[in-house]
Amino acid sequence: QVQLVESGGGLVQPGGSLRLSCQASGFTLDYYAIGWFRQAPGKEREGVSCIRSSDDTTYYADSVKGRFTISRDNAKNTAYLEMNNLEPEDTAVYYCAAGIGAWGPNPIDYDYWGQGTQVTVSS
Repeated sequence: QVQLVESGGGLVQPGGSLRLSCQASGFTLDYYAIGWFRQAPGKEREGVSCIRSSDDTTYYADSVKGRFTISRDNAKNTAYLEMNNLEPEDTAVYYCAAGIGAWGPNPIDYDYWGQGTQVTVSS
């Protein structure tokens, strides 16, 4: 019953933009920190962004800082990742995660995970 479902991935050209959505069901996101992670083939899962539940403080990995923006809409039980000026190096499966008290890029801190959505950046 507890689910996080990502959507919004696809194929874009370098310099393009995408907005990923993460819809929660079976629980409310109000009291959970939200993290966005990505994993390219043969690579470890990388934390790219997160947002606290308490004060909406945000974190961004250096590789995406200034290009990605994380946000949440508790009324819709949904989180978002706005991705701008995309680069081929951003190609990966992107995962949404939620955790009470979670913070930072460590996947072990998160309790619930979505199935992932593919983002491919290529000419």
